[in-house]
Amino acid sequence: MLEELRRMREQAKEELQAVLNLEALESWRLAYLGKNGAVTRALRSIGKLPREERPAAGQLANEIRQELEAAFEARQETLRQEALAADMARGAIDVRLPGRPQSLGYLHLSTQTLREIYAIFAQMGFQVLRSNEVETDTTNFQLLNIPPHHPARDMWSTFYTTEPGVLLRTHTSPGQIHAMRKYHPHPIRVILPGKCYRYEQVTVRSEHMFYQVEGLAVGRNITMADLKGVLTHFARQMFGPERKLRFRPSYFPFTEPSAEADIDCILCQGKGCAMCKYTGWLEILGSGMVHPNVLRNGGYDPDIYSGFAFGMGPERLAILKHGITDIRYFFSGDVRFLHQFA
Repeated sequence: MLEELRRMREQAKEELQAVLNLEALESWRLAYLGKNGAVTRALRSIGKLPREERPAAGQLANEIRQELEAAFEARQETLRQEALAADMARGAIDVRLPGRPQSLGYLHLSTQTLREIYAIFAQMGFQVLRSNEVETDTTNFQLLNIPPHHPARDMWSTFYTTEPGVLLRTHTSPGQIHAMRKYHPHPIRVILPGKCYRYEQVTVRSEHMFYQVEGLAVGRNITMADLKGVLTHFARQMFGPERKLRFRPSYFPFTEPSAEADIDCILCQGKGCAMCKYTGWLEILGSGMVHPNVLRNGGYDPDIYSGFAFGMGPERLAILKHGITDIRYFFSGDVRFLHQFA
């Protein structure tokens, strides 16, 4: 028995020195020190020895167990240090090599289009004015000539908050009231960009959140001719100097008269194609002369002052300019789409 224990000790030490990784070390531990390991089995078998052999065998078996446990812990620490050193070597930075350049972000297509709009209107003396995304029913509807139960409200179904009368704005037109009350009685030329929200089904043509750019000019002797001149210049700057612009009568509660503005189709040059639904024209914005009631609500006397307003969607302009087929691409975060406009 004693000789067998000594041979087991020597064999265990030799195998331990041959262990090269922590997985093999765990296998060694189970083979010798585990519940069914060789040392454990030897200790259990001591009770079967003759009485006179038990003390010496038990003492040697315990010494072997303690010795192998100490050797196991030492080998485990050595392997851990070797693994750590190897990992650090793999991840070491070679300072002799040039640094890797960081990948830079770039402007989203909506932001690019907004900045292009800002630049075009800046040439005509319009300044950018920010307004609230959270409005009251009064500023979002009533002061814009849309009283409660007006049928036009069906076009602007929105998200209401738990605070009575407080909502997410459905359009940037409330900015007209804020701008007039801020600058009254001076003339105004501003554009009011920002996000709008509508309780609508998301489709290829509509989203529940989108950008708009509102335009407003108020002063003496401003006419529809001024509106047409401003928008014609904008369309040719945005889509090319060869573009044609037409105005169609329309209806908005806060302008009178009102008009939709179209450009001749970019793809077919007005001949008719799938993009323009074979009409030859593409709608780009809505516009009109500021309604007298809205001028009064903004603090201006409509007998002395007049003005025009317009509203456009930057995503819609980008869709027309670049031939994009689905507005949802703008908000999907799909880099395959975004990289095209980097």
